[in-house]
Amino acid sequence: MLISIVVPCFNEEEIIGRFHDHVTAELGLLGQEFELVYVDDGSQDGTLDLLKEIAEADSRTRYVSFSRNFGKEAAMLAGLRHAEGDAVVIMDADLQHPPELVRRMLLLHEEGFDQVIAKRTRKGDRVTRTVTARAYYWLINRLVDVELVDGVGDFRLLSRRTVDAILELTEYNRFSKGIFAWVGFRTTTFEYENAVREQGRSKWSFGKLLNYGLDGLLSFNNKPLRAAIYLGMLLLAVAMAYAAWIVGVALVNGVDTPGYVTLLVAVIALAGVQMLMLGVVGEYVGRIYYEVKRRPHFLVKATNAGLPLRDDERNRRTGELVGK
Repeated sequence: MLISIVVPCFNEEEIIGRFHDHVTAELGLLGQEFELVYVDDGSQDGTLDLLKEIAEADSRTRYVSFSRNFGKEAAMLAGLRHAEGDAVVIMDADLQHPPELVRRMLLLHEEGFDQVIAKRTRKGDRVTRTVTARAYYWLINRLVDVELVDGVGDFRLLSRRTVDAILELTEYNRFSKGIFAWVGFRTTTFEYENAVREQGRSKWSFGKLLNYGLDGLLSFNNKPLRAAIYLGMLLLAVAMAYAAWIVGVALVNGVDTPGYVTLLVAVIALAGVQMLMLGVVGEYVGRIYYEVKRRPHFLVKATNAGLPLRDDERNRRTGELVGK
């Protein structure tokens, strides 16, 4: 059985060599044939040069380098397209995904599981981040059409048929957590303690995390659009009740001139609601706009892997440009 390790990289010059040594040592103990597929997501440091050196020294290594930074979602997609393994493991290059857990994943895969997911604990995280994450997952699981689990990320093993199913989903706006949950197949999860990043800083700023959270909210449901209908009906009912109350007061006490503050508050509140709903509709329209363009998810400037062997036809259909 061939095992593929897909590793998205962005400015990982400080740690990529140590990661490669660690993961190859662990995989060598398994007695299984393996390959490593590194995806350089437009790094601005020496990551690509190091990947070229690693690939020259280790024939089991392939690399794909993007023309610019397209994001981790595109990097994972590129890695899955180029991975030839019967089982594919996605992991980060910063050693926060312990390579020694691959053995456990393979044992569970041999029991018949198509997805083996490593769920990290929140031990060591800031309290504010833990509370925010739990609140986010509580909210999103009441809105989206799939179940998302707190602590579950991209570190997982996928069977060949699961990878092929994921590659059939060609949408431009990709939210992998939701895609992994949507394709289904037999899945199991185990926990591991969160590891501290050994070098460098996290690439996920608060703004990027916020945008990623919004992607998750909007990618797998249309409930925000439906909420606009319910909110409109509620506001209409409130307006009619208020109008009836005003008429009743006028009939009993006569016409009174005060009401300026009430009118002003109502106008501002309704304008705010309209802008909010317009923003929600605009998000969905923007996603449709990107989908109908049918642009490739990424462009490749350098690779030693060539075109994906399992994905040649899909690659031609989507118009991905690959240059060496």
